[in-house]
Amino acid sequence: MLKALNLALLVLYPVAWTAPLMRAGLLPLFGLSEISVLSGLQALWRSDIFLAMVVTIFAIFAPWLKTLALLQFGLLDRRVLPALEILGKLAMADIFLIALYITLAKGIGVGRIETAWGLYLFTACILGSILISYMESRRKP
Repeated sequence: MLKALNLALLVLYPVAWTAPLMRAGLLPLFGLSEISVLSGLQALWRSDIFLAMVVTIFAIFAPWLKTLALLQFGLLDRRVLPALEILGKLAMADIFLIALYITLAKGIGVGRIETAWGLYLFTACILGSILISYMESRRKP
């Protein structure tokens, strides 16, 4: 079962990266633009390279590498499990930051932000990855 869940994450992560996390607009009168992980990263690379590198590591590489580890297929030693758990927790930091940005933007009241289905999919992928790591750590070698 863990193998199937892990393989499902390999497919779901790229979908979550391209799915709309939120819709944002400056004023309620104008249309809303959809923002995904990838479109947000593109904008960051143009404005703040350091932050773009940090977000790319935590939003793309950390969860993807953790999923690709494929511990369930015996391709890695179980001693690597604590490092994989840390990668999952670091990836969860992105969800926190996105939620914080949405909360701040709504509190300021300058624009309009609506959460989209991609935020829930991305969150589910990260939580699923953490759950798989937990279940793997409880499994006897």
